[in-house]
Amino acid sequence: MTLFIEHGAPVIVQGMTGHQGMTHTSRMLNAGTHVVGGVNPRKAGTSVSLHLDASDTETSLPVYATCGEAREKTGAQASVIFVPPRFAKDAMLEAIDAGIKLIVVITEGIPVADTAYCVELALQRGIRIIGPNCPGLLVPSAVGEGNDNLGIIPNGIVGSGPVGLVSKSGTLTYQLMGELADLGFTACIGVGGDPIVGTTLLEALQQFEQDDNTKAVMMIGEIGGSAEQEAARWAKEHMSKPVVAYIAGFTAPEGKQMGHAGAIISGGKGTAQDKKEALEAAGIAVGKTPAQAATLLRQALDGDGEA
Repeated sequence: MTLFIEHGAPVIVQGMTGHQGMTHTSRMLNAGTHVVGGVNPRKAGTSVSLHLDASDTETSLPVYATCGEAREKTGAQASVIFVPPRFAKDAMLEAIDAGIKLIVVITEGIPVADTAYCVELALQRGIRIIGPNCPGLLVPSAVGEGNDNLGIIPNGIVGSGPVGLVSKSGTLTYQLMGELADLGFTACIGVGGDPIVGTTLLEALQQFEQDDNTKAVMMIGEIGGSAEQEAARWAKEHMSKPVVAYIAGFTAPEGKQMGHAGAIISGGKGTAQDKKEALEAAGIAVGKTPAQAATLLRQALDGDGEA
């Protein structure tokens, strides 16, 4: 099976003509992602020149008026969204209406009501949203022919291997990728740190459980909400592969937002200690530091699934 996206699937970028969109579209192209164009109704019919590091040349990508036009002309299966928060709902709805099957939303600061509406509509249409407020998705190629890198995850940190990684934190995603770079990954997915996200920790675990190439999973959580507890309950009943976790925020004060919109302890709920206890009760080892979590995952792989 393929994890989240078929290798080499055509990708469009909503917001490609902006500074961030251009910067990260170049990065995605350099990683090997099959980016085929961008969407901006005000610049439809133009093109954007982007630099390719590998060949020290430039490539030109067309700009389309709508996602529907982009899909019709290119066969796009995925979209990466870099538009400002006030335009993000319209961008998501446009991609959903066009039938784009995977939508990766990098934008942060999107109103929760906008995200909730789009996530529910996508669910009804059988469309997967990753994010918002996330680093995106990286699926290293097992055949050495370029990676599928949708978003802002740095390329070149890791290659293909047996570990699946799912994280609510962008920075910690990169750190654990570095800690386990010698092992390699089937996929690295940042689900985002907002109160409502399109793909949850639990749903990511379900994908990794179904993937034959994934032998163990690293899950990175943080304070706020109950996503880790929900994932732990499902994993205890259904996960046949070892899962190791790291939870950020043990020293976070109650009532203070810590980085992400969803990273806040309210009414004594959503603490790192609560999450640690729920995970350990489900048989999921929890590292006190990212380095210790990486060590625990190595032990889980060496021990044939026993963390």
